[in-house]
Amino acid sequence: MGDPTHPAMIFLHGFPESHRTWRHQLPAFARDHFVIAPDQRGFARSSKPGSVGDYAPQHIVADLIALADHFGIARFTLVGHDWGGAVAWLAALREADRIERLVIINAPHPLLFQRSLFDDGAQRAASQYITAFRNPQFEDHVERIGLGAFFDASFRPHADLDAMAAEKSVYLDQWSRPGALTAMLNWYRASAVIVPAMDEVPPRPAFLDAPFPPLTMPTLVIWAMQDGALLPVQIDGLDAYVPHLTLTRIEAGHFAPWQAPAAVNAAIRAWLADGMADGMAG
Repeated sequence: MGDPTHPAMIFLHGFPESHRTWRHQLPAFARDHFVIAPDQRGFARSSKPGSVGDYAPQHIVADLIALADHFGIARFTLVGHDWGGAVAWLAALREADRIERLVIINAPHPLLFQRSLFDDGAQRAASQYITAFRNPQFEDHVERIGLGAFFDASFRPHADLDAMAAEKSVYLDQWSRPGALTAMLNWYRASAVIVPAMDEVPPRPAFLDAPFPPLTMPTLVIWAMQDGALLPVQIDGLDAYVPHLTLTRIEAGHFAPWQAPAAVNAAIRAWLADGMADGMAG
């Protein structure tokens, strides 16, 4: 959406969604930006490669850069939520010359997330679902209970199911496409994140306590404080790794882009305006 001659913004959704995560953001920012929101690899109507390795993070970042190249976009503002935010963090670290600004919505910094899974019992408990998703029999479980029940179980802890009633058929259509469920779960299976069991005392990876490269671009992190999957511990100490950080806390659950669109849009708009004013002053 928007005028291709305007500054570009690329929006990356997470699990278990699609480009529709951004249905409240795209029209708002298309007024003065060229906005792009793909269905990421494996989701909805995008291609669904067959092996777990096809969903390794480097391939997802390569998809993002290929998408920008396709549209002839040299530099852009990158916005990510959930898994889309995980890709955005990694892209900002690996492709800093392409990403002018970074916006993260409830997606943890990779180092802080892995560290929290070792050091924070509440976050470790909240992340045990990842181990369940990695189980190769998980698809059989979903087949037994049905996609409708999987929808209810997925969203009930995080959202008002009655408020989502009109969207349910959209999700079920996307999830029922051949290979879609396995493709979405393969994001978890291809990830190198270690999720210790609650009673486990695993060996501590050395990188958790080693120096980590800081981000170079201006970064806005919007954190919905009622997120039950990604806890507020994820923003503790974040400024040590993101020198040009603006942190905005909002009252919403995990799916903030559509649960609290006015707050999300206002935070992004104010931050962009501040950046423009700083640029003009400089």
